[in-house]
Amino acid sequence: MGKHKLQRFKENKSFPHVIQPHHPELLNNQVKIKGRWNKTLFKNDNPLVLELGCGKGEYAVGLAKLNQDKNYIGVDIKGARLWRGAKDSLEAGMLNVAFLRIRIDFIQYCFARNEVDEIWCPFSDPHRGRRKSITKRLTSSKFLKRYQAILKNNGIIHLKTDDPVMYAYTLDVIRHNKLPLLHDIPDIYDGDHTDIVPPIKTHYEYKWLEEKRTIRYIRFRLLQDIELTEPPIGDFY
Repeated sequence: MGKHKLQRFKENKSFPHVIQPHHPELLNNQVKIKGRWNKTLFKNDNPLVLELGCGKGEYAVGLAKLNQDKNYIGVDIKGARLWRGAKDSLEAGMLNVAFLRIRIDFIQYCFARNEVDEIWCPFSDPHRGRRKSITKRLTSSKFLKRYQAILKNNGIIHLKTDDPVMYAYTLDVIRHNKLPLLHDIPDIYDGDHTDIVPPIKTHYEYKWLEEKRTIRYIRFRLLQDIELTEPPIGDFY
């Protein structure tokens, strides 16, 4: 393990806005901040928004700068990566952004029912290939069921992706489960959509744009008390 990683892990432990539950806490449903994020950490009652698979936290930090009336939490298992967003936000004196280091599989153990208002999935792994890998997609019914446990009813989910398979698959999940589709933009740079998609570019988005990839965006609502299922698999999955 590199010296920089060890130093970043050490710094993460000292950051007041980085939460790193231990495995037994998660498995035994003993994460103390669950249901108390706003009261304990943010000290307000503003809407709570998650960025899943946040990497360096560019989206969480960017959104927090744009929307001072909302609280943002970047979620990722890679501590050396989220350190960047944690350090930058701390040095900037930002009070409406935090970070949670966990596998997203455990998200329902860290938030209470109805605690979260929105979820962002910017450029998440499309998990191409075998059928069983599809359930690892962050917009699969498997993960949506986890979000149902923490999102308010009709809570909003955002997907931003360069991957046409992830985009098509997510639309199929939405249609199959009759979820309310709010926005479907096949190319966010074909016209001006800044009133819908925040003008935030991550490291990967800059990279994909240089490679002339199309950036797509979907916004939909997740109903809390419906039974979610997977759509029939398409040939392009």
